[in-house]
Amino acid sequence: MSNKLSKTKIVATIGPASCTKPTLKKMIEEGTDVFRINFSHSTQKQFAELAALIKELNTETGRHIAILADLQGPKLRIGEVENNAVVLVPGDTLNIITRKCTGNRTQVYMSYQEFPRDVNAGETLLIDDGKIKLEVLSTNRKDTVKTKVIHGGTLSSHKGVNLPNTHVSLPCLTKEDISNVLFALRHGVDWIALSFVRKADDIIELKNLLKKHKSQAGIIAKIEKPEALKEIDMIIQQSDGIMVARGDLGVEMPFDEVPLIQKQLIEKSIRQSKPVIVATQMMESMITNFSPTRAEAADVANAVLDGADALMLSGETSIGRYPVETVRNMQKIIIHTETFGNLFNKIDVPDEKSHTYLADSVCYHAAELACQIRTRAIITFTHSGYTARHISANRPVSDVFVFTNVDRLMKQLSLMWGVKVFYLKSYENMEQAITESMRILREKKFLRKGERVIHVGSSPLNEHGPTNILKVSVV
Repeated sequence: MSNKLSKTKIVATIGPASCTKPTLKKMIEEGTDVFRINFSHSTQKQFAELAALIKELNTETGRHIAILADLQGPKLRIGEVENNAVVLVPGDTLNIITRKCTGNRTQVYMSYQEFPRDVNAGETLLIDDGKIKLEVLSTNRKDTVKTKVIHGGTLSSHKGVNLPNTHVSLPCLTKEDISNVLFALRHGVDWIALSFVRKADDIIELKNLLKKHKSQAGIIAKIEKPEALKEIDMIIQQSDGIMVARGDLGVEMPFDEVPLIQKQLIEKSIRQSKPVIVATQMMESMITNFSPTRAEAADVANAVLDGADALMLSGETSIGRYPVETVRNMQKIIIHTETFGNLFNKIDVPDEKSHTYLADSVCYHAAELACQIRTRAIITFTHSGYTARHISANRPVSDVFVFTNVDRLMKQLSLMWGVKVFYLKSYENMEQAITESMRILREKKFLRKGERVIHVGSSPLNEHGPTNILKVSVV
């Protein structure tokens, strides 16, 4: 079990390899902060069972592990193929049709009914994460697209299809997604990841759905389409956080561009004080191996150095042989990198034109002062999460301890870089809240006598106003 808190958080995907209570508990003990349940591979019944298990574990362990529901989105897939394995040879012709059939070497079924109308001759199709490449020869604009196999291989049933050169007319939020969102809300989901985001309006559509059902679940925009990069600043602004989904992103656009895009998206998210998750293939070899490759260790460390809020494990913990060991190894890399790497104080001067300039300035100066006077911790009180989010975005060296009486926030803030959350009942007097927060932290051995701390909050405390107080104290 990890004996040190990491500032960079871990998101672990639950699947057949990790869906039992004992395994989930061990994953929490090794450093998991958020559990992801992927609707692409889980039924609503399975979601409900897993959500119930996580709530039980939170109660038993005293933790605040968040639940992230990942929507499938408009994922394009082929249908069944003969014997679940068809070999495609370069130069062969393959018809892709929208009438249901069992696929073979000459034709396969495509679930996307508008495909013949959207695609054009000369465009590229990639199947199974780019392992198979096809070129469109012609389309009848109705139900058949004729393609040529450029790079062949074994094609099995239900593999995903990417169209990097094609504008897809499918909505970002499908009917199935809407059903899954409403179901997830009824089971206390904390975060919802929207797949294949192309524009800010996609986020707004989901926000309106949540607002209609009076939900305050956070929205994570998954960046995996080139179109999303064209208005990325607006997408980040409308979202509550983003995910750098390197799997589909690396298929939809040149793989050599993905590393720099990852760094740029992290930087943009930090500047807007929004959490950012780096996902896909971080420790892929641990699906079958007991330890990661050295290249994977470097990938994890680099994401930490870039300042990502969280790193995500997918197949490694959902179908891999070593889900607990994978979390343990990722945590070891994170802690070593945070201990010896230079990743702190990404302080960004607030914008004077912003309507939140005064509150942002208090958070900015708290992080700057913490570095200058070497404080042990920055302690914040929050009712909306705003103060915690902006303190976290400055990536201070000091620990960030957040106190709130809002149950939803205690779990949502588990995703934020460096944040450790505690419950504190409502106080009208700021001095009482400060005294009680330090008592709790001393009792839990997070603070020792003589250490400096900074408190950040709003006064009067019970009015839940904008951040307007910064106080330096000695324990």
